[in-house]
Amino acid sequence: MKTKHLHPAGAADAAHGSFKGYVVGFVLSVLLTFASFGAVMLDVVPRHLGLAAIVALCVAQLLVQLVFFLHMGAARDQRQNTAIFICSALLIAIIVAGSLWVMHNANVNMMPTQMSMERAKMRD
Repeated sequence: MKTKHLHPAGAADAAHGSFKGYVVGFVLSVLLTFASFGAVMLDVVPRHLGLAAIVALCVAQLLVQLVFFLHMGAARDQRQNTAIFICSALLIAIIVAGSLWVMHNANVNMMPTQMSMERAKMRD
């Protein structure tokens, strides 16, 4: 028995990319990977700008993969996926930033290791 999909006409194909789109995404990903490797190994970028260049190439590759492979975008049928992704990313960023803030404050407000026990008792 065959089951019919309950998608509107053409909606099932709209979410999937074409072969050309996948090839373009793959080529861009490979080029960005080689650019990152070249920036580090061939000293194309000055040392003080190395980290910024790697981060910029990393963000560019992330965007390429989101658009070409996960099909995120402003298209009408992808807005819900994009909104869910953005909300998830913001929640993760808030959790990570909050955890780092708590750990930093705990580290700052704890007794320093350089302080002797006698000096710590004098502060009480």
